[in-house]
Amino acid sequence: MSRQFFVGGNFKMNGSVDSIKSIVSNLNGAQLDKNTEVVIAPPALYLLLTREHLGKNIEVAAQNVFDKPNGAFTGEISASQLIESDIKWTLLGHSERRQILCESDSFIASKTKHALEHNLGVILCCGETLEQREANKTTDVVTAQLAAVAQVVKDWSKIVVAYEPIWAIGTGKVATTEQAQEVHEAIRAWIKKTIGDDVAEKTRIIYGGSVSEKNCKDLAKQKDVDGFLVGGASLKPAFVDIINSKI
Repeated sequence: MSRQFFVGGNFKMNGSVDSIKSIVSNLNGAQLDKNTEVVIAPPALYLLLTREHLGKNIEVAAQNVFDKPNGAFTGEISASQLIESDIKWTLLGHSERRQILCESDSFIASKTKHALEHNLGVILCCGETLEQREANKTTDVVTAQLAAVAQVVKDWSKIVVAYEPIWAIGTGKVATTEQAQEVHEAIRAWIKKTIGDDVAEKTRIIYGGSVSEKNCKDLAKQKDVDGFLVGGASLKPAFVDIINSKI
């Protein structure tokens, strides 16, 4: 079967009212590939602003969500609050939250389960450090991160897996097309073995890590690369070129 191409834009802790409006205006006025699903993730403060001004052909994601419905959890945001605000996706497991905020595999799995139970789509990030890659542990690390989710989640229909080698995030270094395909193929094989053939065939596995308008077309040609999770480039007009990389 053919998996719909998926491009996410993770703004991280970047943007202002004016710059977000400018990015949204540029996307609204652009000719985007109608066969590509597009989701952008602004900082939490700008979620409602983005949703209000963005065309309905593009969805909005939070950069995080908590695993409890409500309560004394200062600074957190709940799945039901996102759904009420017409925010239909969330990022989870990004390496910056794993490394800087020390989020564990089990905590990310719990948040993923809670988000899915509230009908949020989840862009589930996984990836290895340079040290782990050089020790030939890439597949072990990535599948262990996914295995924690598989222990608590059975329905993967609303999960998009984002493979983001940590050594390539914001560094300008990019996995070669062969390296990206190799890991994506390994992830799909693991899903097939662990969860099932149908889920492996349908689950979109996207690549993140210094994706740009210069390398996206070659990466998009790979058999198991079903799209991108874009960081810094999603803040620039060239994001449109990445969205249209399959044309």
